Amino acid sequence: MRESVEDRHTRILRLVRERESVRVSELAAALGISVETARRDVTALAEVGRVRRLHGSVAWPTSPLNARDARLVRQVPTPAPSGPVLGMVVPTANYFYRSVIRGARDAATAAGARLLVGITEYRPDQDATRIRNMVEAGAHGLLLTPCWNIEGPTERDAAQLADARIPTVLVERQIPLGLPGADLDRVASDHAGGAALAVHHLAGLGHRRIALLSRFTHTWPHIRRGYRAAVSALGLPDDDISPTHGPHPGHFDEFERLADLLVELIRSGDVRAAIVHTDTDATNLLQRLLAQAVRVPRDFALVCYNDELAALTDTPLTSVSPANHAVGETAVKLLLRRLEDPGVQRSTIEWLPKLVIRQSCGAPRQTPDA
Repeated sequence: MRESVEDRHTRILRLVRERESVRVSELAAALGISVETARRDVTALAEVGRVRRLHGSVAWPTSPLNARDARLVRQVPTPAPSGPVLGMVVPTANYFYRSVIRGARDAATAAGARLLVGITEYRPDQDATRIRNMVEAGAHGLLLTPCWNIEGPTERDAAQLADARIPTVLVERQIPLGLPGADLDRVASDHAGGAALAVHHLAGLGHRRIALLSRFTHTWPHIRRGYRAAVSALGLPDDDISPTHGPHPGHFDEFERLADLLVELIRSGDVRAAIVHTDTDATNLLQRLLAQAVRVPRDFALVCYNDELAALTDTPLTSVSPANHAVGETAVKLLLRRLEDPGVQRSTIEWLPKLVIRQSCGAPRQTPDA
């Protein structure tokens, strides 16, 4: 099984922490990856504060600098923000959340605030630890994406969040009515609306059966809700073949089995269009179809959900592109507003994704690639 980006980043962090400082070329050799991949990973980790990137090397954020590196750092002084300290706890610094973190950091920097980022790596036991660390580090408010079950938080989960006792904005999460914290400020993507956009687009191209294949993630229930609402409104059959359970979010084996099922439906001619979440999985599906002599978009129309890799494939993928940067930016603005006026009215803001038309759906391209 191919190593995921998150697993590779975990290995990088472990090695950098052990050595405190290591050259990028040595890091690549130790991990068995290319220097370019190592450099790209180091850049991504440095952007969210997990490592310190130096000239040709990488260091653990709290490790002492040698004389040469200290001199380089002094040559580019960074003034410390004088505004409030904001704590951000997210399950990962990769993929979807990388852009969310960037949006939050950009908004915090513009406001003169300091943003601390904590990563839980999808471990529910780390939520309380990271929150406590943020509070002890002096955070005045929190931006939180807890590692709750995909079905949502339990009453105990919600009560633990309420115990933080400082202003909090939920990011891509929601507490059901009746539980503590249900009235917290909240910012998210309208994933249901994004899925509906994709269904209506494919139906407008003449497709009467549109499959949905989504990983079992926190986004999946919303994508499914939008998909089912759209096919019902259009009088189309429900061809959702997504996994409905798993031992953990993103469960690999069940998704792969259902991806094989989708290929069988395509080869039989029963399904000629599909929405696939994520764009990484849609990219892998393209290769499967190529091996089966199924041509995209001539034989099959494909729309992916998420837009991190969609434009980079051999056949550029039409995608539902969530407003990740705007989600992070808006979350910071809501938190700063709450800090300035604790009594201000509560807010729930959802950003509707946009549909980026590329080659894979068979429609003329309408939106230029970013």
